[in-house]
Amino acid sequence: MEKYLINPNQRISVIHKNIYGNFSEHLGRCIYEGLYVGNDSPIPNVNGMRTDVVNALREIGLPVLRWPGGCFADEYHWKDGIGPKAARKKMINTHWGGVVEDNSFGTHEFFELCRQIGCNPYITGNVGSGSVQEMSEWVEYMTFDGVSPMAELRRENGAEQAWKLPYFGVGNENWGCGGHMTAEFYADQYRRYATYVRNYSADRRICKIACGPNAADYHWTEVLMKQAAPYMDALSLHYYTCIRDPRRKKIGHALEFDTNEYYEIVEAAWKMEELVTRHSEIMNRYDPEKRISLVVDEWGTWHDVEEGTNPGFLYQQNAMRDAIVAGLTLNIFNKHSDRVRMANIAQTINVLQAVALTDGEEMLLTPTYHVFRLYREHQNNTLLGSYITTPMLGEAGNVPQLIESASINDDGTIVATIVNTSMTESAEIACQIADFSVGSVSAEILTGDAHDHNSFENKNAVTPADFTDFTLTADGFSTVIPGCSVVRFLIK
Repeated sequence: MEKYLINPNQRISVIHKNIYGNFSEHLGRCIYEGLYVGNDSPIPNVNGMRTDVVNALREIGLPVLRWPGGCFADEYHWKDGIGPKAARKKMINTHWGGVVEDNSFGTHEFFELCRQIGCNPYITGNVGSGSVQEMSEWVEYMTFDGVSPMAELRRENGAEQAWKLPYFGVGNENWGCGGHMTAEFYADQYRRYATYVRNYSADRRICKIACGPNAADYHWTEVLMKQAAPYMDALSLHYYTCIRDPRRKKIGHALEFDTNEYYEIVEAAWKMEELVTRHSEIMNRYDPEKRISLVVDEWGTWHDVEEGTNPGFLYQQNAMRDAIVAGLTLNIFNKHSDRVRMANIAQTINVLQAVALTDGEEMLLTPTYHVFRLYREHQNNTLLGSYITTPMLGEAGNVPQLIESASINDDGTIVATIVNTSMTESAEIACQIADFSVGSVSAEILTGDAHDHNSFENKNAVTPADFTDFTLTADGFSTVIPGCSVVRFLIK
């Protein structure tokens, strides 16, 4: 029997709600058909935004949405996406599928989407192919309420009041698709561009997010912290979970995988723990007070595209294996919430590890979506000290079978989330909560075969259910958690 210890007396850090954010890029069918269908669509919408998708995102309490990219951000010129739609410039989306982008979804539409969802906007600016002036004028257009050319232009386009823009990214993946820059060059560019991301109002301060490293590029973090830390509020990190074997022509399918491939993905996901730890250690040397956030604004599984779809659209299915990745990753972020204060899974709809898929008028919720709904209870709670004993799995024996996090809310309810990463083996657990008299416990579980998924023929093949297979004790509970499961406990 594994021991699970929770200490309500050890209150570590606030689990910022933005850890549960999403990322939406002009890529494939994420924006068009996924989030936005236009005012004249027969698909139910409000001001062009799909009603079913908006409602689903509200249900999981989506706190923040990142846009317009991604690689697309560094070829996006914002003035092409304002004004009358018929007059907006068209462009070729060179990064994703070579399709025509008609710019019918632009700045005003994005803020309208965020309004409907009830989430904060996070916008990424163009450093790769854009100018300092272009970025500066965009910020002025969005956030300045006074008299200026850009504020007047915004009013002419129908938005009398400036918007609140809490988060702004100065470039995206500038080590790659955003310009193939060196860390040293980008650090100088960041300082230059960020200077002109103005705060036009004392109560509308923008959090400036610098482009951070690709996965384990610790040199990039070192250089950015050394040369640009005083000018940034956050540093991003990108890491995708996939089977990284150069001998394979393909990454691996979302639904067709064997036992070894299952554990390869889980092991790759667990790598996030090492990445966050090591990047945080570098940041700690330059920022011991932890003023600067680590923002993991692209993460999730990356599988082969579904057969018959555009390779540039990155459309993949989503199985219980992906739910395991989501659950263990969110537990990692919770555990590091002293430094990680935002994360954005890639991507919201129809792309990579999406929380929902659409097909015309139809929409389904993925297993990953249900993990976000279960974990919503952690948002803005206080992380508690917790520890669980666990066997180690994987070919190298370096993946914990059980990965957990625990938090407490203002009314004293403890939220505990446990992921059993084993493909088949259950785990018997005895939970002990220090100095806590348990009055009641309720729980929900998401479980199934690792290949189980929701389809448009069966939208509810994988869905959460009440979990009652536990026994209360004086200071906790005992339970058996099935293999390939994500469980959330509420303890009062």
